[in-house]
Amino acid sequence: MSEDKGMDRIPTSKVQRAAKIIGTSAKVGGNYVKYFAKKTINPSLSKDDLHSDNAADIYKSLSELKGSALKVAQMMSMDNNVLPQAYQDKFSMAQYNAPALSFPLIQKTFLQQMGKTPHEMFDSFSKEAIHAASIGQVHEARKNNLHLAIKIQYPGVADAISSDLKLAKPLAAQLLNVKSSEIKLYMDEVESKLIEETDYELELERSTEIANACSELKGVRFPNYYPEYSNKRILTMDWIEGDMLPEFIAKKPSQATKNAIGQAMWDFYLFQMKSLRKVHADPHPGNFIIDKDENLCVLDFGCVKEIPSDFFDNYFQLLKPGIFENEEHLFSLYYKLDFFRKDDSPETIAFLKDLYFEMISLLSKPFQTAQFDFSDKAFFLQIYTMGEGFSKNKTFRKMNNARGSKDAIYVMRTFFGLYSLLHQLEATVELNYTLD
Repeated sequence: MSEDKGMDRIPTSKVQRAAKIIGTSAKVGGNYVKYFAKKTINPSLSKDDLHSDNAADIYKSLSELKGSALKVAQMMSMDNNVLPQAYQDKFSMAQYNAPALSFPLIQKTFLQQMGKTPHEMFDSFSKEAIHAASIGQVHEARKNNLHLAIKIQYPGVADAISSDLKLAKPLAAQLLNVKSSEIKLYMDEVESKLIEETDYELELERSTEIANACSELKGVRFPNYYPEYSNKRILTMDWIEGDMLPEFIAKKPSQATKNAIGQAMWDFYLFQMKSLRKVHADPHPGNFIIDKDENLCVLDFGCVKEIPSDFFDNYFQLLKPGIFENEEHLFSLYYKLDFFRKDDSPETIAFLKDLYFEMISLLSKPFQTAQFDFSDKAFFLQIYTMGEGFSKNKTFRKMNNARGSKDAIYVMRTFFGLYSLLHQLEATVELNYTLD
């Protein structure tokens, strides 16, 4: 992207941002009106055009806002069983291919944050963004003998998180076809993680801590970080040459290579959960690079989920073989995790028992054998079918769907994000880690 093509402003006031989100909701409503008008003339009309129009309008608007609203779109694109394909395809661009800011705005940000322009701080600095996502964009720089990646946060993003999410909640509920009240728990947890994600000093601390703890893992590599060139809104690290995960997969590597990279990814995530009780909770393709030595290079520790010990002790028992054989113990875990509630009727418990059986059976399947083949399309078809079934189940839709510990939200997302990446790799992995 050249200097004159980047975005030269982001709406920062609450009024400007509210107008943008409310206007987008109105467009979505208008698209539905157009769809139903056409449907009266042509009853066989599918919703494909409706989804495509909505996805384009929403993504365009949220891209102009950046920040938490666009981040929610990115997160929904990772949930393959939540939204139609048109939304997944469009929203996935927020992972590392969103519209970038213009260089003059980047210079202004540097002056505000560092007191110097990029070219006063570094020997060279790319005017074009190399990657642009929902919270910030990355530029390439050099300083002495260092080859660096500079992540710059979009202006106003941190200050607008709470107000953006309040405005985006009805739009998200409209897309997911649920009541706004039913996604409050989800949005509250998202808000807390986004506040952390905009604190680059916290990210630097966590990046260094997790990279050091995982340094002995085979096939996993991390950049070095540079506090002297970083602050709350700018983060400087080593530049890593290589291919983003989708680019690497497109080159059709050998099965042995895919298995090795998949194993490195699996071990990286399971080691964090078991040994560190915290985890890189943003497993999307834009956060991984495969270098020339076929190492899995892990980027962006902005979203890290700390796993409380009591939650770990209860939740991860659900993944163990034979968990359904002792119903008394199983139900005890459900109550501890708020999957069941004391005021649930026998009918509700019977319904949820079957629902949780299906969900946990799928989530735990890779833990039931010493080796698992993530290229298994039938497994992922089951996951998709399960999501479709939940969305259409009238009994489920009438319930208060915000069940379960809030700690489960990012842990579940991490697991299914990891499963999706391993499926894209078509990797077979060894279990290696039990979650005792």
